[in-house]
Amino acid sequence: MSSDIHEADRCSAQVLAADDAEDYRVLEVLRSDPRIEFVDRWREQAASLRGLRPPPEPELLSEPPRWAYYPWRRMVVSVLGPLAFHALRLDRNRNLITADEQDRLGRLRIGVIGLSAGHTIAYTLAAEGLCGELRLADFDSLELSNLNRVPASVLDLGVNKATVAARRIAELNPYLTVQVLTSGLTPDNMDEFLEGMDILVEESDSLDVKALVREAARTRGLPVLMATSDRGLVDIERYDLEPARPILHGLLGDVDIAGLSGLTGRDKLPHVLRILDGAGFSARGAASLIEIGHTLTTWPQLASDVALGAATVAIPDFLGFMRTLS
Repeated sequence: MSSDIHEADRCSAQVLAADDAEDYRVLEVLRSDPRIEFVDRWREQAASLRGLRPPPEPELLSEPPRWAYYPWRRMVVSVLGPLAFHALRLDRNRNLITADEQDRLGRLRIGVIGLSAGHTIAYTLAAEGLCGELRLADFDSLELSNLNRVPASVLDLGVNKATVAARRIAELNPYLTVQVLTSGLTPDNMDEFLEGMDILVEESDSLDVKALVREAARTRGLPVLMATSDRGLVDIERYDLEPARPILHGLLGDVDIAGLSGLTGRDKLPHVLRILDGAGFSARGAASLIEIGHTLTTWPQLASDVALGAATVAIPDFLGFMRTLS
């Protein structure tokens, strides 16, 4: 198959315009491949667009359609043009999210580190149109034990977690820019990952990464959010407003960050209790922590708690938090 079709790009949609000569050639190559399915629902989308109230502007109605190619599904799907797609997809946000908020928040560049709990957060931000670019970082692959909380499927087992999240987001919105770092975050790639970012959501299991990325965020005046996966609790570090604030609010203590790398779940426990304020845990969550390494492999997490944390990050608390950003 032609390299123009970007078969190597396995986690973003290739958006093609039939009225562009080069894109048309790519579409013809795709149509000639019996393994690839074309799905055309553009007319239904256009009818829904015309039914919006108030009626959409003429330029939205006249915007040419596009085709989105998903190589991992071997499917090409018709979609409205980018402006019309955005207007129709987010129409039910109106009033709950104001037009000004939608426009301003929709330009944010948000990073998410750790795509187990972070998967739901990234998807929620994308679904509500609260970002213009997402950067996802995770070195790990999806396992069966992740499927109690990660909204993926057995078809995704063995695939990098950031890739799984990026694919799902691409199927939601083929126009959203999503960058994927499948090597995970390291001191060597951290500067590039954080460059130009507006907000960082940190959901890593590695204590050394938690500490290192906050040091880098503090240097850049970058706010950091962390959903704890316990009753929707979210931690906020406003390094944009408090550049002298100690990382993790000083709760990590005076430890050697390099020494945090490679700790077992049980070895992490004292640090985790300090960081997350064990007194604020749910009773079952707190009781479970002392079993790690004995009767539990690692700390338990529920899909409901992960979803609650994502909702807390996204709306309405996230919007209230974002209004204070310059």
